[in-house]
Amino acid sequence: MVTTSRPEPVFSDLDPTPVWAHFATLCRTPRQSKAEHALRDHLLGWAAGCGLTAAVDAAGNLLLRKAASAGCEEAPGVILQAHLDMVCQKNAGTEHDFARDPIRPTLRDGWLVADETTLGADNGIGVALILAALEDRSLAHGPLEALLTVDEEAGMGGARGVARGWLQGSVLLNLDTEEWGDFYVGCAGGVDVEVQRPGVAQVLPADCECWRIELFGLRGGHSGVDIHEERGNAIKLLVRIVRDLEKRWPLRLAGLAGGSARNALPREASATVVLPAGMADVLAAALASWQSRLREQCSGVDEGLMLRVLPAGANALLAPEEQAIWLASLNAAPHGVWRRSRRVAGVVETSNNLGIALITPENGYCNFMVRSLDDSGSEDLADEIVSLFALSGTAALKSGEYPGWAPDPSSPLLALCQSVYRHEFADEARVQVIHAGLECGLIGAAYPQLQMISFGPTIRGAHAPGEQVEVASVARCWRLLSALLRALGGPSATAAKWST
Repeated sequence: MVTTSRPEPVFSDLDPTPVWAHFATLCRTPRQSKAEHALRDHLLGWAAGCGLTAAVDAAGNLLLRKAASAGCEEAPGVILQAHLDMVCQKNAGTEHDFARDPIRPTLRDGWLVADETTLGADNGIGVALILAALEDRSLAHGPLEALLTVDEEAGMGGARGVARGWLQGSVLLNLDTEEWGDFYVGCAGGVDVEVQRPGVAQVLPADCECWRIELFGLRGGHSGVDIHEERGNAIKLLVRIVRDLEKRWPLRLAGLAGGSARNALPREASATVVLPAGMADVLAAALASWQSRLREQCSGVDEGLMLRVLPAGANALLAPEEQAIWLASLNAAPHGVWRRSRRVAGVVETSNNLGIALITPENGYCNFMVRSLDDSGSEDLADEIVSLFALSGTAALKSGEYPGWAPDPSSPLLALCQSVYRHEFADEARVQVIHAGLECGLIGAAYPQLQMISFGPTIRGAHAPGEQVEVASVARCWRLLSALLRALGGPSATAAKWST
């Protein structure tokens, strides 16, 4: 049997050892969305050494199979599911190449933290739990499959590509949620709206100065999990500032950029502007006033907001009409919670994240990620965004639709999970619906007979630098997963009981 080395000191005293050993390997191995091949190749070799069967589908997903333990052959087949890729975000000024450099976490007060980058606990801990289960010969279980998908964070391309008939199990345990003690039984679906508009560059006027206005220091976060907290959106805030400045002075825009991931709340944005010479002091004063104003508005959520202005250079400007269209459209575009659920108390039904904007004199682009527990809700909000940009003749296209996962409170799997949790932890688990998108929706569409549930450790700050995972909750997840596999592989858990 192949084992995974764990030389990094930060992991040396963490339990359960096999789980953290696999996560250490994930931290060392690049796994950007659409570039998971290095990790997949490593796992193919690892699986061969463990005596597991392995297959890779046309989408790049990895499927590992382990035979049932002796005496558990009649138990239901269990699919353990997580995704290989991670969101790659880093703080401005941080020298880190996600295609080459390892993640370097720190252990702090019971949490494993990556200070300047994302940690990849989303969904690396889920992958590590699954790998540990596959190599543990002491676990009693029925037939096991591990579906490790690719491209989840950039559009769920892997889950979309899972072919009908490939999976054999009747129960699926998804390990991609981020609040210990919760069983998730439903999730949001979504759609992207991509906006693109060509421009015509203009030359700089005479006797002008070029400045770069930077907005940074926001918390960012997961565009589904954290959207209800009303954290600042760097793009929206900076557009408000630039619009105010152009009302005061003859300001011309040379470019605007913010955000770097469709499913992350934008933490940073910058605008390159051109003003008449000699306005450095009044510009700095105006930005200092805006910083105070925005910090007050973001009180309790994003007090770390900072504004900075630096000398810059520019070769061209947006035409005045293009500047007006982009600033007005981005200012009017929706962001945040659009509607709260009337069926599930305390849950966001429909939201939108303006996650990326890149405006140059020659071309402009932005991306909106719309989520909803009701598929018609995401369609309606996406249509509103398309209609907004149609007013200026700007192309806005919907793409990447994926379905939600409808909750089934009467599921026998949920009842079993609650019973096992109660037995193991002498407490009641919470039953939740998550506003983020899980791959369960797409997998369930291809395999409607599957009973599914999702759980995971406590993760904070997913999709943003400073992401952290609570070490103790990982140990509890391992205990729960092991107990669930034993329960599903027990003598009364026949495959027929789980067929639908």
